[in-house]
Amino acid sequence: MKRVILKLSGEALSEKGIGISAVNVKKIAKEVKDLYDQKVQIGIVVGAGNIWRGRDAEENEMERANADYMGMLGTVLNSLALANALENLGIKVRTMSALHIASVVEPFVRKNAIESLERGEIVIFAGGTGHPFFSTDTTSALRAAEIKADMILMAKNGTDGVYDDDPRKNPNAKKYQTMTFDEITAKHLKVMDSTAAILCNDNNINIIVFDMNVSGNIAKAINHPEIGTYISK
Repeated sequence: MKRVILKLSGEALSEKGIGISAVNVKKIAKEVKDLYDQKVQIGIVVGAGNIWRGRDAEENEMERANADYMGMLGTVLNSLALANALENLGIKVRTMSALHIASVVEPFVRKNAIESLERGEIVIFAGGTGHPFFSTDTTSALRAAEIKADMILMAKNGTDGVYDDDPRKNPNAKKYQTMTFDEITAKHLKVMDSTAAILCNDNNINIIVFDMNVSGNIAKAINHPEIGTYISK
């Protein structure tokens, strides 16, 4: 049975990139269920760009560490919203946070997470790594290594893979069908932060980057990496 980490952007749960949209959360939950129905063990990491972005800290002259903690709290909000939508579809979900908020969500414990996955539960990893200066990309890579996931499904909001330039600005941008982590570093491509790329490379965790805005892609990506870009060692 395959075990994956599904990395979702916070914007995927929002309305026009801001806040949490109940309609869009339900839509994403149904897409995740289609993947779950393939008997795939699923761990999920959600970003918080719909609530707070680190770059907002600079504009507000906020210390980076405080800004990152705010982002981690944002991932908890998104995780709880998604967990509720999945539970309404009849799926057992366990939400774990690297930030300890005892009255809201249980702490992340690797052994418990793996046991839940083996029981057929979806595990949502909230609170980032629990430390500032790390992105949710790094969280995805770290949790994937810890639970021994086969791959990371990196769902992008409107981008169907990795390009040599921004396809939204350059219509002639070239899409990569396959590539290596070394190429990402050498070409300075903004697929993920360098820490996440190193973690995936060192732990042989492959990544599929795809557009989640195409209906059915979340369930399709695991068996049809050609819909996006397949990154490996």
